[in-house]
Amino acid sequence: MLPSFRWILPQVFCMRPERIYLRLPYKWIMFWLLYNALLIVSSPVIMVLLLARKRCQRGLGARLGVVPTALKHLSPPVVWVHAVSLGEVTAIVPLLKAMKAKSPQQTFIVSTVTETGREVVLKQLESIAIHCYAPLDFWWIVQRYVKVIKPCLFLLVESEIWPNLLTSLEQHQVPVCLVNGRVSSRSFSRYRFVKNLMKLIWSSLDMALMQTAQDAERIKELGTHGDVIHATGNMKFDQSLTPLKDFDSIKSIRAALDIDETEMVIVAGSTHAHEEEHLLRAYQSLCESQKHVVLVLAPRHIERASELEGIIAKFGFSCIRRSQMREKNPSWPQYQSSRVILLDSRGELPYVYRLGCLGYVGGTLVPVGGHNLLEPAQWSRPVVFGPYVDHCRELAQQLLEAGGAIQVQLPEDLLTHFVRLIEYPMEAEQMGRQALSVVQQNRGVVEKNLRLISNLCNNQ
Repeated sequence: MLPSFRWILPQVFCMRPERIYLRLPYKWIMFWLLYNALLIVSSPVIMVLLLARKRCQRGLGARLGVVPTALKHLSPPVVWVHAVSLGEVTAIVPLLKAMKAKSPQQTFIVSTVTETGREVVLKQLESIAIHCYAPLDFWWIVQRYVKVIKPCLFLLVESEIWPNLLTSLEQHQVPVCLVNGRVSSRSFSRYRFVKNLMKLIWSSLDMALMQTAQDAERIKELGTHGDVIHATGNMKFDQSLTPLKDFDSIKSIRAALDIDETEMVIVAGSTHAHEEEHLLRAYQSLCESQKHVVLVLAPRHIERASELEGIIAKFGFSCIRRSQMREKNPSWPQYQSSRVILLDSRGELPYVYRLGCLGYVGGTLVPVGGHNLLEPAQWSRPVVFGPYVDHCRELAQQLLEAGGAIQVQLPEDLLTHFVRLIEYPMEAEQMGRQALSVVQQNRGVVEKNLRLISNLCNNQ
């Protein structure tokens, strides 16, 4: 099915007058044709990937345009929130709770790409939002969703770009607000190569609430109008953990994980392939001098648990999987020194950081860009991370300047810093307090964003 100009022309001429100078018809049509041609050509590959990955098979119909029944008869006004995965959904939770408290009549839909994102919606926004899997960005699919849902507002979380979806929303005059926005160094350098095309996309934003001043400058340079950009901060500072059974105190966490009170714990969370080997090597050396230290390892993708179990065995450690621990396997000794607890569970890592004498945050020793540095910091724990912090650079800098974190430049340096924090507990405690102070000093972002979003809605 080829795109028809009968559909394209409304996309061009529905643009608001102040934006038409950025969206010259021939440029927009050419970009639209190229983008959708590439989507159609690559659609067999997309289908193979969706079918091959177990975590993508659930909700396949919704991704391909079968609008879930739950979305077909919603009471207006409807706010559609798109948050790709766990991190984005977690960030948006306090804002949606505040919006619901202020306007109880609003209906919220949260679309996610990943299963982990879905689980956060179901657990933390159970009575507030309806979950759906994000539709693929084919023009006929997103058009169907926008027509059925009829949102009064679309909130885009962090940094997602979906040209067909944004175009369809603008065609239907739905205001679009980017919240907790960020533009990483890597993305910025790539976008600059196609700067004119980025202007076509980013100029469709009605409001951009960015995490930092640098993010605000970058998105302005990429084409967003300066008068809609606000640097309000990172909403992750305002996160509060929902009480979790068996994880409400250090004592209960130790009991749940079978960790003795005399044992010290290193928590390494959101780790990636090849990163775990560096951590295990450092832990192996550490165990030669420290006999009562337990490593809790939480991979970013728990479907890698079996693979990771094999890697742990190669280093000579007993591996105890959290999922099997719940079965209370009697064959395990209650306490084994020099063991690795594999946290192959969802939603428990933020609580387990509380148990650690330090918290290592993954995706930083490998070129991923880093994950949530605030998870250990909120428990007053020293934060350890590697050189790759492109996704959280300003936060990493804040923690370092406050003395609440250690940045490891080389994998070989992990052991030195682990030993230091274990052998000098007073120093570790001071670092933890400094890390917590960074969290406390930066709270209040949700309130700022709520006020600006309310202004946006009132002005429509």
